[in-house]
Amino acid sequence: MNEKYLYSLMAVIALFLVAYVGVEAVGLQWLFGVIIPFLALITFIVGFVMRVNDWARSPVPFAIPTTCGQQESLPWIKPSKIDNPFSTGGVIIRMALEILLFRSLFRNTTCKINEGPRISYVWEKWLWLFSLAFHYSFLVVLVRHLRFFLEPVPVCFQILDKIDGFLQIGLPGVMLSGVVLLAAAMFLLLRRILISQVRYFSLAADFFPLFLIIGIAVSGIMMRYFTKVDIVGVKELTMGLVTFHPHIPDGIGAIFYVHVFFVSVLLAYFPFSKLMHLGGVFLSPTRNLRCNTRAHRHINPWNPEVKVHTYAEYEDDFREKMIGVGLPVEKEL
Repeated sequence: MNEKYLYSLMAVIALFLVAYVGVEAVGLQWLFGVIIPFLALITFIVGFVMRVNDWARSPVPFAIPTTCGQQESLPWIKPSKIDNPFSTGGVIIRMALEILLFRSLFRNTTCKINEGPRISYVWEKWLWLFSLAFHYSFLVVLVRHLRFFLEPVPVCFQILDKIDGFLQIGLPGVMLSGVVLLAAAMFLLLRRILISQVRYFSLAADFFPLFLIIGIAVSGIMMRYFTKVDIVGVKELTMGLVTFHPHIPDGIGAIFYVHVFFVSVLLAYFPFSKLMHLGGVFLSPTRNLRCNTRAHRHINPWNPEVKVHTYAEYEDDFREKMIGVGLPVEKEL
């Protein structure tokens, strides 16, 4: 049994208790509503920029893209222009498909041993589908929450709200992005826990952000549909943060501060975790380079000068001995 997910779960529960008790029993609304969000945002920005800058400055002297199809070589062999892009345009298309549609994950398969024994490969369509749903629902939730930080709210955000809540079931209306986010996060978590092969190589660092995102989704759903929250007070607090005139209104429940604390922890944790694939995918040399190694020779500019011993020089040194034992030579004595 991999108990690493229990450590991550207990860590998230501890974060919940810290925020809830800190607000309800100690009255630390300023700490959890103003100070921690500001510190988390600064940590996120500085950490994100440093990580991306570090990757951008890393030398990549060779073309090392991972490819699946035929590279462009001989004129009578048809190349794979997207799988094995020779041009910059092909790289852009490949990157767009990877970033927007998770193309490599779409092609992912899992190996199974059947009776016989026989090995079969199965397309992991559910992993691709729920991963896509998770990321896009997270994006919609993030963009939708920007209305709390803008006044007046742009028309595009109002349209997004209407599209997200078109399924009107009771009051307030159900926002599909929140439900899909929670369902997709639960699927990814249960996959890591229930599938033994995935659970074997999963670390606590893999479970922690999933539990944290589930906590964010659950606390958000609780505020919207169950415990309710003073939206006017929340808007007043968020606008105070944006304008650098923080103010803590009365009447905002502790669940809101738990929600904000979870988001703050996720922001601060983001640059130092695997979640940084958000920025790293754009700078990955296995994705963003052209596949032209058959057309151009890539020489490492940092290689030191090496004195080589050519075959002609080798033959000059040992020509007599080579002829003596019957080895062919290019030049006779």
